Amino acid sequence: MESLDTVLRDARACRLCAADLPLGPNPIFRITAEAPILIASQAPGTKAHLSGIPFDDASGQRLRDWLGVTPPVFHDPTNFAILPLGLCYPGKRAGGDAPPRRECAPLWRDRLLRQATGVRLTLLVGSHAQTHTLGPGNMTDRVRNFRRAFPAVLPLPHPSWRSTGWMRRNPWFEAEVLPVLRAEVQRLLARPSPQPTKS
Repeated sequence: MESLDTVLRDARACRLCAADLPLGPNPIFRITAEAPILIASQAPGTKAHLSGIPFDDASGQRLRDWLGVTPPVFHDPTNFAILPLGLCYPGKRAGGDAPPRRECAPLWRDRLLRQATGVRLTLLVGSHAQTHTLGPGNMTDRVRNFRRAFPAVLPLPHPSWRSTGWMRRNPWFEAEVLPVLRAEVQRLLARPSPQPTKS
């Protein structure tokens, strides 16, 4: 198997879609062998493109609230791996960001996922990530029936501003899904207590 350093170097140097990306290529993702939780998402937004930090925007704040973690915990690469379907910001379309470019996932996704050997829970954030992994289906139904694939996989809505209205229409998400999500995140991130030394 190729090394993690090789895959990271190659993915970060990718310029395949350069001519079609409005802000140019800037692959944004985070893969380590240690992280127990993988956030499989859509594509970086404009703020993440500019900062180079995944979920560096209001969507990231909402996602961290859903997870019940602080920014330092979220941005610790030994806690969370982050792999969008499209590694670069794809631009805008009517009503929001364009979908991830189709060339990206076939080229990089499997190579990067093979390096994420510690993953025990995959969060499918948004309909694009869910469709790529699970096939066609309804996002709301998948989130409502999250226990079908749990604890290996847990579908979530995308934490954009649109999820405010969605959560209002679906109060079961906050009441039933988020407590289970937060408990599992805390369980997976728990570090073993140091053993007392014998005197």
